[in-house]
Amino acid sequence: MVKRTTQEKLAILADAARYDASCASSGSVRRDSRDGKGLGSTGGTGICHAYAPDGRCISLLKILMTNFCIYDCAYCVNRVSSNTPRARFSVEEVVDLTLSFYRRNYIEGLFLSSGIIRSPDETMEQMVLIARTLREQHNFRGYIHLKTIPDAAPELIEEAGRHADRLSINVELPTDNAVKAYAPEKDPKTIRGAMGDVRKLREASRDKSYRGKRPARFAPAGQSTQMIVGADGANDATILGQANRLYSDYRLGRVYYSAFSPIPDSSAALPLIKPPLIREHRLYQADWLLRFYDFSVDEITGAAEGGNLDLEVDPKLAWALKNRAMFPVDVNRAEKSLLLRVPGFGTKTVGRILSTRRHRTIRYEDLVRMGANMKSARAFISAGGWSPRALTDSADLRARFAPGPQQLQLI
Repeated sequence: MVKRTTQEKLAILADAARYDASCASSGSVRRDSRDGKGLGSTGGTGICHAYAPDGRCISLLKILMTNFCIYDCAYCVNRVSSNTPRARFSVEEVVDLTLSFYRRNYIEGLFLSSGIIRSPDETMEQMVLIARTLREQHNFRGYIHLKTIPDAAPELIEEAGRHADRLSINVELPTDNAVKAYAPEKDPKTIRGAMGDVRKLREASRDKSYRGKRPARFAPAGQSTQMIVGADGANDATILGQANRLYSDYRLGRVYYSAFSPIPDSSAALPLIKPPLIREHRLYQADWLLRFYDFSVDEITGAAEGGNLDLEVDPKLAWALKNRAMFPVDVNRAEKSLLLRVPGFGTKTVGRILSTRRHRTIRYEDLVRMGANMKSARAFISAGGWSPRALTDSADLRARFAPGPQQLQLI
């Protein structure tokens, strides 16, 4: 194996970690100042941005412990058959890097994932040792997110949760058949079993003993999962339906959708489906509607053909355009559930509407001050001094929102 410096390992393993979702957008434009122009960089340094449970944006050192892997998942750039540069950090190197970045005020925590080396248990032991060393030997109080290996022994996952703020176990693909086809070494039942164990341990950590004493904290920021979209033929209805079940069954904090991009040197027989990042973005928007706006999967995906989301307009707007008979909504009289379905109205805006209309009639300009996106909302609401008249039913309403035609480049 080629002997590499810590800096070389960091470059390889930080780049390899970009496929692991950590609250950071995978659609960021790659910008850097290594050409001597400008200041700062969005990639290559191993630092990403995530959100703490209290909503704070924090910087994390985001790396793999190693990108060596004994598995041959067809969609993964780090699979055993992939021709990619390899590197491996020791436990001490990860600990030293984390503390060094933290002391320089570059980061506030660590996001650690890994390929599988030798066995799931050995890999998980090393990751747990990193977290334990940081917590117990160096009294590290920063945020730690560990990507957990579902095949590892339950006691290792339990110890990981005692040291990490958040655990995540990847479901990999939307359906069990897809996992079996493209990641044959992984078992969907084992993955779900590990997620269920994490949920039980989290719930048990909240229960007080008969003496009123609480047990040790376990993954206080919760658990999340990542789902690759576009590597198989699953439509958006299938993807969102699976996400909805995961939220319900395992009390997940978040499902992350990761758009699949074919790997240049791939010899795997994957379908020729390459969803643009806009599909990933629409799935996140639809996921938000499921969690906070009381939409169902059928409502969201029924606005377009084939069970897929409309890529030209956001899911709430697509639903409103298909259900124009429910509009316009009178903001001074409508129930909360209907106000939440108005395009351009968020939960905070609806809360302000409900609070304000108890005291006076809400006018169009009031909605602007409340933060409503009136460009989207104006065709679907009526208010004091405002009526959309024929705008709601106009034939060209969709064209007002859909992106216009673009000139293709000839060179």
